[in-house]
Amino acid sequence: MPKLTGKCLCGAVAFEADADKDDVTACHCSQCRRWSGHYWASINVAAAGLIVTTGEESLKWHRSSAYARRGFCRECGSALFWHADLLEDHKARIAISAGSLDAPANLHLALHIFVADKGDYYDIKDGLPQKETH
Repeated sequence: MPKLTGKCLCGAVAFEADADKDDVTACHCSQCRRWSGHYWASINVAAAGLIVTTGEESLKWHRSSAYARRGFCRECGSALFWHADLLEDHKARIAISAGSLDAPANLHLALHIFVADKGDYYDIKDGLPQKETH
């Protein structure tokens, strides 16, 4: 898999990571919808392989639940990362916003999760697998 590169809207935070798969997950939970403005589309990569190449000081982490944190640019507010850093079986992986990646990323949407919590203003009709929760 290729190296992924990306940045926030204003360019203050830039990063790179090695992808070990090419599938993107769409999370429809209420936290992700509030944070991203719709559903959160992301690719999971090894947390140890994520390198912030520019703007470490502009990257802000918010503890959004008892087990996860969300990383965003403190300059422009772009949602960049989701990390379940307090769950042993998840902390080795980090989710990177698919929308923040430089093109071509050569990824594809593969799965919808937390569809039981999705917004009532849209339908999911792409034929991809859906999970009620995670």
